Amino acid sequence: MVSNSNHLLLEEPLRMASILEPSKPNFFPALTKIVGTLGPKSRSVEAISGCLQAGMSVARFDFSWGDAEFHQESLDNLRVAIKSTKKLCALMLDTVGPELQVVNKTEHPISLEENSTVILTPDQDKEATPNLLPINFTGLSEAVKMGDTIFIGQYLFTGSETTSVWLEVTEVKGKDVVCLIKNSATLAGSLYTLHVSQIRIELPTLTDKDKEVIRTWGIRNNIDFLSLSYTRCAEDIRLAREFLSTLGDLNQTLIFAKIDNVEGMTHFDEILEAADGIILSRGNLGIDLPPEKVFMFQKEAVHKCNMAGKPAVVTRVVDSMADNLRPTRAEATDVANAVLDGSDAILLGAETLRGLYPVETISVVRKICAEAEKVYNQDLYFKKTVKFVGEPMSHLESIASSAVRAAIKVKASVIICFTSSGRAARLLAKYRPTMPVISVVIPRVKTNQLRWTFTGAFEARQSLIVRGLFPMLADPRHPSESTSATSESILKVALEHGKASGLIQTHDRVVVFQKIGDASVVKIIELDQ
Repeated sequence: MVSNSNHLLLEEPLRMASILEPSKPNFFPALTKIVGTLGPKSRSVEAISGCLQAGMSVARFDFSWGDAEFHQESLDNLRVAIKSTKKLCALMLDTVGPELQVVNKTEHPISLEENSTVILTPDQDKEATPNLLPINFTGLSEAVKMGDTIFIGQYLFTGSETTSVWLEVTEVKGKDVVCLIKNSATLAGSLYTLHVSQIRIELPTLTDKDKEVIRTWGIRNNIDFLSLSYTRCAEDIRLAREFLSTLGDLNQTLIFAKIDNVEGMTHFDEILEAADGIILSRGNLGIDLPPEKVFMFQKEAVHKCNMAGKPAVVTRVVDSMADNLRPTRAEATDVANAVLDGSDAILLGAETLRGLYPVETISVVRKICAEAEKVYNQDLYFKKTVKFVGEPMSHLESIASSAVRAAIKVKASVIICFTSSGRAARLLAKYRPTMPVISVVIPRVKTNQLRWTFTGAFEARQSLIVRGLFPMLADPRHPSESTSATSESILKVALEHGKASGLIQTHDRVVVFQKIGDASVVKIIELDQ
């Protein structure tokens, strides 16, 4: 094998005809995870079952639109689908945040003509017309100045569709903002997002409405991930974590910072340190940043997440599949590049929420991810990560990186990791093994003086967004600090699970990573039968 570029590993000489050969089926079709947004086109039990079978492992509930009752119905259907397909799926609640919206109560389409003027007003009692658009924010006139750019689009937007419009501020009149329309477009529906390029909006990142949703819907459904929209600094994450810590089991919920604008980008390093993971919201970023700069930020941000061992999630990859069965060539390449950059997961928004082909979209994205993973230069990535971490490494990270190196050297079919907090499994994933990691989560017993409960379900589901990790919840009767006897019995169950699913074959080698007492142990076993 020779390195053809920094990111690719290609065999030489490469027969072009081999590219056309069908891929061998795998039990885990791709190591990269897929987050699907549930909406009108993807909320029936049948549709969700199809999404799970196609490769969705995290379901996202976007509260920018749709009420709690609507999302509860979708979630109830998801639970039925999980039972029938026997596919695990985690839950992500996406907050609205300081999102500005145009309110069209009549829901009649509004046609805007290039070079005409339109007034943005905070008076929501007024009716939306081609000359007047009511918005949900009273402070816009104080935030903008003449010459600023404002963008109005659908739920998600690309900036090139006929349902999105660019405006240039020409005058501020009291609370109203007068704008020149830069392109003709038709706005359809009741709500459109309004985005002011590179301007800070003085609203809290976690709004009172968001808090109410988390306090009610979030608690009732034990959300695994909170996607914090418009994260602008580390303080946003700290305040959100403080809020979650008061809500019972939600103190275990992981907070993913959604980077939507230049302010979040500027404070990226401090946000990464405070957050549990990062979502690169390329739709909004593509408006705040010049188009030619977006790829650079993506590569740098994903690299920083990789080095920190925190999941990086990329959005807006196959927009055209909202209306088509096939992605464009650029989109297919974009998905592959996101994987080669080191992304843990691909997040599908409009593509599954209002798209006509949610199941097919997930399936296509999963296949592209699997192909990109085959040529991912793990060897170079491993060396760069070890160099970045430096010496002395922590005890656990040293053992985890050694386990990954051993698994690759002996061509192991899987790595089996025993963990109770999930930390050991995430460290294995940080070194990007080329084989799946079965993360056997050992439940821990806890009590509040009134009743005994087991932890573990959160930790198991939360690995469903990490590249290469596939969770399995062990029997809670096994203690987390295993003796060698209990470890052997759990290992036996994990191996049986692997064999039954076709993941492990006779004579395969398996690398096992576990803690026994105070020691961390890596062992290589070869299966006789």
